[in-house]
Formats: sequence, structure tokens, C-alpha cells
Amino acid sequence: MKGLKRLLLLVVLIVLGYLCWYIWNSFPIITGYSAKMACSCMFLGQRNLGSVEEQELGNFPLKLAKLELNKDSSVTASIAGMAKQTALYRPGLGCTLVNELSKAQIKAQSWLLPAIPLVNPDTLNWPAGDRIPVDTAGLFHLAADKEAMLRTAVQAAFTDQQPDQPLRTRAVVVVHKGKLVAEQYAPGYDRHHRQLSWSMAKSITGTLVGMLVKQGRLTINQPAPVKEWQNAADARAEISLENLLQQTSGLDFEENYSKSTDATNMLFRKADMAAYTAAHPLKDKPGTQFYYSSGNSNILSGIIRTTLTDSFYHRFPYEQLFYKLGMYSAVMEVDASGNFVGSSYVFATARDWARLGMLYLQKGNWMGEQLLPENWVALATRPVSVAPMGEYGYQVWLNAGSAENSAQRKFPELPTDLYYFSGFEGQYVFIIPSQELVIVRLGQTAKSAWFNSQSFVKGIIEAIE
Repeated sequence: MKGLKRLLLLVVLIVLGYLCWYIWNSFPIITGYSAKMACSCMFLGQRNLGSVEEQELGNFPLKLAKLELNKDSSVTASIAGMAKQTALYRPGLGCTLVNELSKAQIKAQSWLLPAIPLVNPDTLNWPAGDRIPVDTAGLFHLAADKEAMLRTAVQAAFTDQQPDQPLRTRAVVVVHKGKLVAEQYAPGYDRHHRQLSWSMAKSITGTLVGMLVKQGRLTINQPAPVKEWQNAADARAEISLENLLQQTSGLDFEENYSKSTDATNMLFRKADMAAYTAAHPLKDKPGTQFYYSSGNSNILSGIIRTTLTDSFYHRFPYEQLFYKLGMYSAVMEVDASGNFVGSSYVFATARDWARLGMLYLQKGNWMGEQLLPENWVALATRPVSVAPMGEYGYQVWLNAGSAENSAQRKFPELPTDLYYFSGFEGQYVFIIPSQELVIVRLGQTAKSAWFNSQSFVKGIIEAIE
């Protein structure tokens, strides 16, 4: 009997120990995610709290978090009063989790922000603005049956195949030969609604690096200018800017969102995401292993800041990229240190994501101005040699296929020249040069398998061919 009691006591202690460990490590991630999502979706995405709680935060364990909207434009999340996390909204900077600094310290920060252009996009023709002239609206250059095929292909993205597998597609925009030829939104959304990029932000970060290369401020094949790595005896000094762009830095960083890991701690517990990642040791020799890491993208964001200094950093994406493309809705959110979260947090409308896709389709040229080096898009879409299916370039995903067999690729039924920006829950910007096509799909699909992106894109290609 005594042995049984001891065994039961041991089991209870193990269970209690695990619960304590889970609460200590996971609750701050859950509440950080919840506070950040609620804050950003409300203040940038023009959503109400109820819809965010139902959709983005409606599943376990996120539904454990209780949300409180505060008078100072912040949102606090907690679980049974524990693990409180607060996200603070600031105009021009988006929502920032209050981590390792106080809310007062973050509020006291003063960055030089861009002046918002006095432009009404509705008065300018697409793509400079949002006015779609009558003579270019719709697919009038296609036969009626082809136009019907396109509408069917777009509608398919909004149609649930299983009642327990909601697609929650919120926006689709199709641009063919520079014309906005198809556009559809879910009820409650329209062309004015900003939506979250998740990892499509990486492609913006890569674009900003390319612009600095064109300006002669950065060189991709030189050691990455990261302060923590400048000691010649530090093996990380071998990491090049290109290694970071190609996700071959070799840093020992775990990209896993199912538990408390480097990635979740970085996004939801750290004030300076770039410095946090840069402090990680090497696991592999730079350039020898492909490992997708949000940390690499945030190091790039930190490099951009160091290169530009705070006198221009927070204005640069807007004045040099977004406003030139007419992406007036775009907002890059910052962490508590003031770094853009270059891995994950950009809000923009579907049309503005299409404009960025068009910039790539046009090889970095926008209305006669070359914003990127003339060879940048070619370099950015060149497969990383150590990526097994040739699936990655400079912060963009590719459909090139393996060097040995191009049939071994992500989307075997789609062209090999297709490349794309991709984010969690089904955010996509597909660029297909051979079809002169840009396709944007934004939404909140809980599991990637529920949305057949290959079938979706294939249907659109068949309609315009």
C-alpha cells in the first residue's frame, strides 16, 4: 500500500511539474500571440474584437486567453489572471508587444516617421491608384467562356469543401498583363481592409535589402554587418548577407510554433528580435544547410537599421518603396526596440500586395524607375543550391524543382518559373512571369491542407491562357 501511495504521489508531482513548466513557458506565448493579434487586427485591420476572438483566437489553447481593451489603445491578454501580455498600438508603427521594456518606455520612444502623402488613390488609374478605368475593367479581351472560367476559379477559393474545414478566404486579386482583371472579397471585407502578411513580410525585407544593394550601401557576398559577429575569432563572422537572404546562415535557431521555441520566444517575449537571434551560436557552417528561419529575416531588418541609422530607418520602406508603388495602406510593425519585425508583421490591402508582386514581375522597375538592381529579381529567384527542391531564393519561395528532377517541386502542376511570397494561414502572392500573372490570396485557413493552392492557381492560369 505504501508503495502504491508513493507511486501515486510521484505521478501527481510529475503532473504538477509539467503543468508548472507548461504555464511558465507556454502561457506567455499564448497571451502574447492573443494580445498582438487582437491589437493589430482591430487597429490596423479594421476588425472588431468579437470577430478576432471567434476566428484568429477561437481554437484551443488560444481561447484560454481573456482579452481586455484598454483606453490607451492597447490590448491585454491573460489566462486566469496569469501571464499578462500587452500589445500597444501607435500610429505609423502598428502594435508592439510590451516585452523587456515598460509601456511608459515604449510610449516615450520617438522615431522619425514618414509624412503620409496627400494622395487620393481613387483619383488615380491602376496601378498607381485604385481607379479601374471602364475600358480596362474585367476580362474584355477574353472570350465569355474564359471569363466565366476565371470567375469560377476565383470563387472556388471562397467555397468550403468541408463544413469543418473553413477556408476563410478573405481576398483574391488577379492581375494579368498589368490589368486588375479579377477581384473578390469575403463578406465584411473589401479593397480597403488591411490584412496580415505573416511570413510574406520576409519578401518585403528582402526587397528592402535589394534596394540598399542598388544604392551601394550593402554587398550581398560580404560578411553580414552584425555587431555581435565582428570578432575575427567568431565563426559567425563568415555569415554573409546572402546566407541570411537564402536561409543558410547556419545559426542554431529552432523555427517551430507548436511549443515554446526560439521562434515563439522571439516573436512574443523579446524586445529586440534581431539582437536575440544574432546572439545564437552556429549549428552548421554558413552556406551548407538550408533551414527556414524567421530569425534570419529579423537579423536582416536589424542590418537595414544599422545601415540607415534611426534618421531614416523608419521612413525608408515608405518613402522608397511603398509610396512609390502606391502601397499607401502598408504598415510595417515594430518590436519594442523599434526594429521592424521583418519576418512576420506587415499589414496591407490585397491590391497593395498585388502591386508588390507586379514590381517583381517587372524585374524591379516601376513606371520607368528601377527600384532594385536590374539583376536582383533574377538573383532572388535563383534556387539555393542546398535547398532540396530548389524551393527558395532571396526571401521568396520558388517552384523550380530539384536540380536533378524539376518534377520534384512544391507545385508539380504549375510552371517552374512561378515564385511566390507565402505566409501562415494561407497568405500568398504568386508571380508567374510566363503568364504575365500576379495572384493574391489572403485569408485565415487554420490548416494549409484545407486550401488547395495548386488547384486554385491552375484554374486561373487555364482561364487566361
